Amino acid sequence: MTAKRTDRIRALLKGIETGDPAAAAVVSPDRYIQHNPQTHEGGEGLAALFNRLSKTNPRVNIVRAFEDGDTVFAHTEYDFASRRIGFEVFRFEGDLAVEHWDNIQPRQGPNPSGHTMVDGPTEATDLARTEPNRNLVRSFVDDILINSRLEKLDHYIDDDRYTQHNPRLADGLPALRAALETPSDTGITIQYDRIHRVLAEGNFVLAVSEGSLGGVHSAFYDLFRVAEGKLVEHWDTIEAIPPRSEWKNENGKF
Repeated sequence: MTAKRTDRIRALLKGIETGDPAAAAVVSPDRYIQHNPQTHEGGEGLAALFNRLSKTNPRVNIVRAFEDGDTVFAHTEYDFASRRIGFEVFRFEGDLAVEHWDNIQPRQGPNPSGHTMVDGPTEATDLARTEPNRNLVRSFVDDILINSRLEKLDHYIDDDRYTQHNPRLADGLPALRAALETPSDTGITIQYDRIHRVLAEGNFVLAVSEGSLGGVHSAFYDLFRVAEGKLVEHWDTIEAIPPRSEWKNENGKF
């Protein structure tokens, strides 16, 4: 029996620790489309990346992984030369991964409420509500993060239960509202411009968006946990998109 796709991606990512090119066997060598701008195209590029990273004595922990149709999305923590948090997204055709996106940032925190960037529930529930939960998160990103309709925050957020894993924010609706109403204490503004995809399994939903942080072209990956029609928990990563002249493939970040 073929292993579950989430299990195959867990094995792939753990292969970073050893640098074993066999770990990349889940990747189609001929059809693999790479969207990490700093990695060369194809399965061979991935094997070379594994070999390079293995020399830093890395540690990889796949905190949570979910499946949405032909796509697997995983929340990961890496200890390479420095500690990082990432989201990895793989699209499958049959048993092979044929496309990959990711978003990785340095690990920070804990935040003012004592939460790390990865702690919290890890198993998907409420599978029958996958589509309503996906639609809720899509509407939240569009209304609140892109169009700044902050008067609608109460419609989306459960203030009594909203747990925040962003390293700079505290739990609850007031902290989120304050962060959205005014620039951070460093004067850096966040602008969401476009949603590229919304992936979901049950009560976990990942929104992939594009915008800018302090004027720097950036990718935003926001993972939400949903309960009873409200957002009750949030994790994220933000990564600057390098200039086109530095890309190692021509597929684009998104």
